[in-house]
Amino acid sequence: MEANDGIGVYAGKEKPLHSGHRQRMLKRFEADAEHFHDHEILEVLLFNAIPRNNTNPIAHALINSFGSLAGVFQASINELMLVRGVGKRTAEYIRCIGLCYERVKPVSASLPQYFNPKAFFDYLEEDYRGKAKEELELFCLDKQDRMYFRKKFSLGKSDSVEIDPREISELLLIQKPHSVVAAHNHPQSRRFPSKADDSFTKRLHMLCFMSNVSLADHIIVGTDGSYSYRAAGKLDKIRASCKDIESDTDGGI
Repeated sequence: MEANDGIGVYAGKEKPLHSGHRQRMLKRFEADAEHFHDHEILEVLLFNAIPRNNTNPIAHALINSFGSLAGVFQASINELMLVRGVGKRTAEYIRCIGLCYERVKPVSASLPQYFNPKAFFDYLEEDYRGKAKEELELFCLDKQDRMYFRKKFSLGKSDSVEIDPREISELLLIQKPHSVVAAHNHPQSRRFPSKADDSFTKRLHMLCFMSNVSLADHIIVGTDGSYSYRAAGKLDKIRASCKDIESDTDGGI
């Protein structure tokens, strides 16, 4: 049996489990998972991908090859398959776990804990540097202006923001923020908003209002720095222009 047959073997030969080993590992995991070593966590995880063989030496080999759990989950399928005992199916499983983690991990530790405009501008300018496509992000804040959730929308454009309002409404319904900050980049142009950006900001303000959420700011990062709707006074003008509509809706959905 070859190591790339999609099941995962060690040194070209199946290595059978000691009787009851998996059951003992799972009991330990249930009782004290927080104190497991990285290779033990990976060993248990691989039970799902490799149903019969001993996953302990494979877990050790993965950690040794990539240096850490983070390195294992960031590795490509082809890189994973270079590790002895890792077949295609196992590599695909590990890579899928890695992608899941990348998409659901908490707000980056480098992100300011609180919404401070200057620190946030610096963060965004660094985050958007070198990106060729336009991206929109919504950051959810609590009553103390702490950032606790972010959602990124890939727009594939370079000069305007457009997004399905249902996606935003769903985000507001699920996350229930006190306020939100919108941010997007102009990969090939200056920071100043286009008419489409103004239109989007107005619609976003109304969507937030209908959900009893405040739009704290909309920040644009261009090739020449950052623009803030709030600092420029443009957000206040948008709010004022929406007052008649808001009084008709009375804040209801």
